[in-house]
Amino acid sequence: MKKITLTKMIVLGLILGMITGIIINNNVSPEFAKAYAEDISIFTTIFLRLVKMIIAPLVISTLVVGIAKMGDAKSLGRIFSKTLFIFICASLLSIALGLITVNIFTPGVGINFIAHGTDSTDLVSSEPFSLQVFISHAVPTSIVDAMARNEILQIVVFSIFLGCSLTAVGDKGTPIIHVLESLVDVMLKLTGYVMLFAPLTVFAAISALIAERGIGVMVSAGIFMGEFYLTLAILWVLLIGLAMIYVGPCIKRLTKSISEPALLAFTTSSSEAAFPGTLDKLERFGVSPKIASFVLPIGYSFNLVGSMAYCSFATVFIAQACNIHLGMGEQITMLLILMLTSKGMAGVPRASMVVIAATLSQFNIPEAGLILLMGVDPFLDMGRSATNVMSNAMGAAMVSRWEGEHFGEGCRGQMSQTYSSS
Repeated sequence: MKKITLTKMIVLGLILGMITGIIINNNVSPEFAKAYAEDISIFTTIFLRLVKMIIAPLVISTLVVGIAKMGDAKSLGRIFSKTLFIFICASLLSIALGLITVNIFTPGVGINFIAHGTDSTDLVSSEPFSLQVFISHAVPTSIVDAMARNEILQIVVFSIFLGCSLTAVGDKGTPIIHVLESLVDVMLKLTGYVMLFAPLTVFAAISALIAERGIGVMVSAGIFMGEFYLTLAILWVLLIGLAMIYVGPCIKRLTKSISEPALLAFTTSSSEAAFPGTLDKLERFGVSPKIASFVLPIGYSFNLVGSMAYCSFATVFIAQACNIHLGMGEQITMLLILMLTSKGMAGVPRASMVVIAATLSQFNIPEAGLILLMGVDPFLDMGRSATNVMSNAMGAAMVSRWEGEHFGEGCRGQMSQTYSSS
């Protein structure tokens, strides 16, 4: 009997979850449906907690080993600058695309939303943006605290310092590097065990969502959702197309192979849930472990393009709904603000709402307008999480190619550098 792949199991869980949710929503009382959604959501909670459990040690071990294996600060600086350049370009593209499409489709025009207060947004806390806030958020006071709260950006900063220090001390740091290499193997094996719970988690998450809210919430908000998903589709085409132009037609292999982690991110609404799988697919594609383990964690802080496109799209949508006109200059300013406020955005559900809340306050748009997004945000979070995974994978492949790595037939150029696995 042919082995059923994890992807097929996830798709099966998705289909069964939708069917179960529709049956419950149509045949039982709202109270029972709400109770069902609350009870079965325990599986989603457990899975996401398991994923968060492995993220910090996996990021630290892979990133530190990747930096240590680069051999010198010059290589580290070169790869980091290339990574940052590609991610900044992707960020500008995604935010600009969100602004362009929301101005073309104008989904908020005609809603005439009146903000009676902000009590409905108590669940979303915002903090006025400043450079001081961003820097203080990026630099950890304690790595233990950063790990406990899964602050990916702070973990990345600590890992970069630790990796550079191990490189600087030379042979004295070799034993620690060997320990971390062993930790990488252990964490990847542990990741495989955690992923076995993914199909059940997908079933629980989808069935709970539809059982409580009904399939009608998707139909009633179909226009807004459809326009945003069209924006994401255009973004996919642009980013994959750019990667194909630079890397070559073999990028199709990577696009196909990351469908599994992207689907997991889609169904769980969490980019972090797909991190281990994306790392594995990149290495199987041919990206060297030290580049994959360096670029990908940084991407989870600096290259969440799906979330950034949503932030610009949703912010202007709320302004349109509140009959607030934003001129070209204000929207360009918004683009630049989102370029900064979105960095370090956690790849977990509802993180975008916090960034949107902070952005609204910058332009005197009522934060109560966030309630317009609450009903459909879980469905939109699925698409932007999957887009984040795809973008990070394309970015890692482009950095790898820029470093001279070759991925086999169909790729441009030949390998100009040989990387040692030791």
